[in-house]
Amino acid sequence: MSNTCFFVSDLHGRSTRYRALWSRAIAERPQALFLGGDLVPSGWAATVPGASDFIREDLASGFRELRDALGSAYPRVFIILGNDDPRSEEEALQEGEGEGLWTYVHARSAELAGRRVYGYACVPPTPFLMKDWERYDVGRHVPPGSVSPEEGFRSVPEEDHRIRWATIRNDLEELVGSDPVGDAVFLIHSPPHGTLLDRVAEDGKAVEHVPLDLHVGSVAVRRFIEERQPLLTLHGHIHESARLTGSWRDRLGRTHLFSAAHDGPELALVRFRLDDLGSASRELV
Repeated sequence: MSNTCFFVSDLHGRSTRYRALWSRAIAERPQALFLGGDLVPSGWAATVPGASDFIREDLASGFRELRDALGSAYPRVFIILGNDDPRSEEEALQEGEGEGLWTYVHARSAELAGRRVYGYACVPPTPFLMKDWERYDVGRHVPPGSVSPEEGFRSVPEEDHRIRWATIRNDLEELVGSDPVGDAVFLIHSPPHGTLLDRVAEDGKAVEHVPLDLHVGSVAVRRFIEERQPLLTLHGHIHESARLTGSWRDRLGRTHLFSAAHDGPELALVRFRLDDLGSASRELV
């Protein structure tokens, strides 16, 4: 087993991407594998009775085969869902965790080689209607063109006061508390606002004469990174950002930021070593 880690995100159920991931994992035997959300084919499809159970039937079976192939070299697998994945899929992820296939880290932390790994799936308000993983960001603001978390659809009921008052800012504070995070890794679906990782292709568009923001990442995530300065944060969510900005990575102070989102058909595979983040690479497979 090498000291290399793999990071992927926004696979959206595409079997070619998953097969590429498992093939590379067998060939290279990474120490750890991070999956950053938006894993299932369609957020809506999984809520329809009789729809394919992707996580139980496809994702889990693929990781079982990977474990059989690698044996004792099977990597630590850390996983979160994303805004296009129904929260109802948590049950299947928890079953897979019980089987030892992965560690589900949304709103939790785990250990990797003496470092903490924290996970967080929620994103600021979007124009989409499924709201399982949407939160207000730092306050009850809804960007032009987006739909409030208090509207739309949820696959799992949530308390009204949480829907109305919960924020990404408060969630991150609750997740981390006073923990020292200088050597920690954060797996967060939303990228931080105003970076090379959160640029969308909305140039020239407006809603009721208000121009749309071309950066749609989380202000709360950015402030958290600037204030707490973890070692590394891993993001997805904005597929086209790397194409538009020319970069899948950025820095905020000492913190390295990587994105594995991609708007082409390929798998975007980010490789990195925790002891040498400057040498990280991204390959389209």
